Amino acid sequence: MERFWQKITALAFNRSNDPVAEETAATVLPPAFAGLSSKTIVFIQNFAGLKQGNVSLYLTALTHRSVVHDPSTQDIIESNQRLEFLGDSVLGLIISEYLFRQLPESAEGELSSNRSKIVNRKALAGFARTLELGDHLLIGESADRNKIKNSESALADAFESLIGAIYLDKGIGAASDFIQMHVIEHVDFSSIVSADHNYKSRLIEYTQSHHQPPPIYTVTEESGAEHEKTFTITVSCSGQLLGSGTAPRKKDAEQLAAKEAMKHLAAADETPPG
Repeated sequence: MERFWQKITALAFNRSNDPVAEETAATVLPPAFAGLSSKTIVFIQNFAGLKQGNVSLYLTALTHRSVVHDPSTQDIIESNQRLEFLGDSVLGLIISEYLFRQLPESAEGELSSNRSKIVNRKALAGFARTLELGDHLLIGESADRNKIKNSESALADAFESLIGAIYLDKGIGAASDFIQMHVIEHVDFSSIVSADHNYKSRLIEYTQSHHQPPPIYTVTEESGAEHEKTFTITVSCSGQLLGSGTAPRKKDAEQLAAKEAMKHLAAADETPPG
């Protein structure tokens, strides 16, 4: 591992022209920091610290796979891909727990859908940009540096790799704090939840915009044993039946009824008057 970091920090693309950074690295910093820009040194120090933390983990998190495949760095065999795999799982766990606690009435499908909107490639790249993560990526000499540092895929991978490094270095608590600060606090969860699945809210908005009374939900049938009941609920407006839904929970049945109602109303809006 020592040879690995001697190699990677000796690469020309890591060399800094900042004399202050070079002097600081030579007198105070660990050998693994040699040759890194002062900005990247500070970035890593924020996570690992000078005398504690596994610096190599954070350097690995910043190592794009182009370094491994670069002819001039054949001895470097580890990129951030393994850490990205781990970080993806840690991020998924923390976000899943957050959604589970924040949305106690959401069904599994809704929770899964909402999570995918938060941890998709585009969203993760956006979180990475708030950290200016692209400026710290270690990229092979023969690769297109500007293209990679702005790549949605590269940024998303590096962001998850950083989470993996934090988890291995400082534990789940530190990883959770990082995700709270750099993901959860930047996401408009109410907007995400209402975007696709809250058909009841959309139906209310529709009736209000068309100057109609609010929809009325009615339980028309209950079946099954007490511990495994199924509810059928209808929704109507101005005495007109608009839709129905059946589910183990009343709230889910209401959502299904509202969804059917929205389809009915959309079809009616598209039908020209006779």
